[in-house]
Amino acid sequence: MALFKDASECWKEILSNPKENAGMLSEIEDFAKENMDGTNIVFGTSGWRGEIGMDYTFNNMKIVTKAIISMFKEEDPAVMEALGVKDFKEIQQRGVIVGHDNRFLGQDFAMEAIGLLSGAGISAYYSGETTTPEFSAALEELGGAASINLTPSHNPARWAGYKFNPSDGGPAGTEITKVIERFANKMMADKTIIPEARKVDYETIDPVALYEKYVNNKRTINLDSIKKFIADNDVFICIDHVHGATRGRPQRLLGENGSKIKYLRTENDYLFGGIAPEPSSKNMQMVTNELRASDAALKLGVIMDPDGDRIRLTDGTTELPMNAFGALAFHFFHKYKKLSGIVAKSVATSNFVNAIAERLGVTLKETMVGFKNFRPYLLPSAKERAIITFEESDGITGYNHTLEKDAMFGLLIAIEMMMATGKTIGAYFRDVQEEFGYFYPDRSGVEVDRALVGKPLIEKLSKIKDTLRAGAAVTFGSKSKSIKNIITVDGTKVIFDDDSWLLIRPSGTEPKVRFYIETRSEDEKDIMFKKAEEITKAAIGA
Repeated sequence: MALFKDASECWKEILSNPKENAGMLSEIEDFAKENMDGTNIVFGTSGWRGEIGMDYTFNNMKIVTKAIISMFKEEDPAVMEALGVKDFKEIQQRGVIVGHDNRFLGQDFAMEAIGLLSGAGISAYYSGETTTPEFSAALEELGGAASINLTPSHNPARWAGYKFNPSDGGPAGTEITKVIERFANKMMADKTIIPEARKVDYETIDPVALYEKYVNNKRTINLDSIKKFIADNDVFICIDHVHGATRGRPQRLLGENGSKIKYLRTENDYLFGGIAPEPSSKNMQMVTNELRASDAALKLGVIMDPDGDRIRLTDGTTELPMNAFGALAFHFFHKYKKLSGIVAKSVATSNFVNAIAERLGVTLKETMVGFKNFRPYLLPSAKERAIITFEESDGITGYNHTLEKDAMFGLLIAIEMMMATGKTIGAYFRDVQEEFGYFYPDRSGVEVDRALVGKPLIEKLSKIKDTLRAGAAVTFGSKSKSIKNIITVDGTKVIFDDDSWLLIRPSGTEPKVRFYIETRSEDEKDIMFKKAEEITKAAIGA
């Protein structure tokens, strides 16, 4: 540890040349084991995340696990109801599933968590390298009480994370995470040091086999039909795993299929080649190149993030981020699968699906940002049950499927789209655009004074709604638009009479204001962003 003052400094050196400096990860391991400094535990929209060796250390990870056990033992009725259990004894019997994505120290962290659980008399299942949606499937198939998923999702290599799911397999709500935070931060304040577990007792499970069983039981997707379609048709599929935990999954579910399916970046690489392992347009380039080199009649390419809950798709010509693909999936489920129900999306997501839903006479729900907000519409008991839910940050799930977003679900329904329409997803998307209209979403933002982070920024931005009203005219350069509606479910979303819109919302953790916009033509994007910035500066007094 003497080479660097802290893990953050070490990470900077490693990531300055990932290929040459990968050996320095042993230094990070030392920091993670020896650093006993506490941190503030906050479960955001998708769990707790931290930098390995700095705030995400073995002791801090164990404190969070110990906090969960304390929550179990407290047996607060509201928490037990949210967990879907009666009492601590039931949790001990039903057990907790523990797994991780395939980044640095994942298995080591998991074993420490399992040691604490087994020490408390809680049955533990170890799922090894596991994607986020597989935890949801495994919980249902095994009847587990909860799961601990050690992943920071699409974040860069220096990050680790901690997701907790109750027995229904969905992301934990605030009624659960606030209690975990309370117990954990009390231990942090007390400078608690938790020794290594003496007993590590667990049952190993196969998360892919359980996921396959789950999909076949639900019958929303027909794996046998998909396999037959690939075998019998002139199809080429390229899947980029970006060294993530999704590797090996398609082979298990779809078969090898010879030259018809090609898999990219399946090797072990804790540093992800030095990139942020997210399903971005830039990272999609390898897939696009493979598709363009193929002369197959039907082509599909996807890129997935390390824990398998985000996906971006292309046919080699047309790239479909989730703003587009989610709307297309809704149209497909309604028209071709003949499913009835509502469609739900986050408030920052494209209004393309709004236009489709309105024409088809289907109810649409807009939620706050965060996939956990879709739970009320995905439960089998829901009065308004969704056939598709999605958010602009590349997450999707649907009818009778996991309460977590699922990249594999996106891949499988994209193949079903080609099977049902006989077209690539790009051609199908253009057909739907021609029928329902053209929408051009984008996002940006501005930094603000760090002193504004949190409540001060929220309060200043909340005043935006008081300065705007439905029916008022807003100028955009030489143009003018009338405000059609204002939505304040998460920030302030201003919808104009041509169905273009802008959303202004504060970042929950950074000194930033985020802008989400959607225009009806490409050349309006710049002036829409300028208008969002103008409104923001007026609100914060910049």
